[in-house]
Amino acid sequence: MTTPDDAARSENAATRAKAALKRDPWDLPDVSGLVVGVLGGTGDQGRGLAYRLARAGQKVIIGSRALERAQTAADELGLGIEGAENAACARRSDVVIVAVPWEGHAKTLQALRDELAGKLVIDCVNPLGFDKQGAFALKPEEGSAAEQAAALLPESRVTAAFHHLSAVLLQDPGTEQIDTDVMVLGESRADTDLVQALAARIPGMRGVFAGRLRNAHQVESLVANLISVNRRYKAHAGLRITDV
Repeated sequence: MTTPDDAARSENAATRAKAALKRDPWDLPDVSGLVVGVLGGTGDQGRGLAYRLARAGQKVIIGSRALERAQTAADELGLGIEGAENAACARRSDVVIVAVPWEGHAKTLQALRDELAGKLVIDCVNPLGFDKQGAFALKPEEGSAAEQAAALLPESRVTAAFHHLSAVLLQDPGTEQIDTDVMVLGESRADTDLVQALAARIPGMRGVFAGRLRNAHQVESLVANLISVNRRYKAHAGLRITDV
């Protein structure tokens, strides 16, 4: 039997849901005080993201399996970036970007399950294969790299973003802004709002909500198309979402 308290709770939940729908989608939280860890921060994509976020004023820690490699990369980038082993990077960070090679994705996350518990995890890994015809998308058993991360990290808040960025532009000090949109996927609006806000810290960049994690495969796969675009036109192509 439904009690008055049950009815009141249901009504309050419905009211909150309606209010969330009416909320300005560009009203994003302040993330300037969050510490961002980058697993795979010694690779091109990880270094580029670490550099851009630190340049925007974010506190950044680069993670690597080898402490010396992490410290070397951090010293080269400057901007107050620190280097640490992956486990320490995960523990010390509020938000953790996963930018490791696809081949080491599962193994890395399995080893850090405890350190990543309760953390907001942003997976930007693109499962790709390469042959004589160029890049092509791989489909993990879980559906996508992001869904694999969610399966391996049940106590973390997994999102997906930053897939379509040029590592060359990210690392280029002469490029003042990165004119592109970032497609952000996740299960919680509060979490995707945080990721969008982080993207917006980088001049020229905008985070756009693009659905739940079940839609991550096609977002990750699109990188294969961008690689083809870049090779044909000798470019560093990104994405822009129109009419939003």
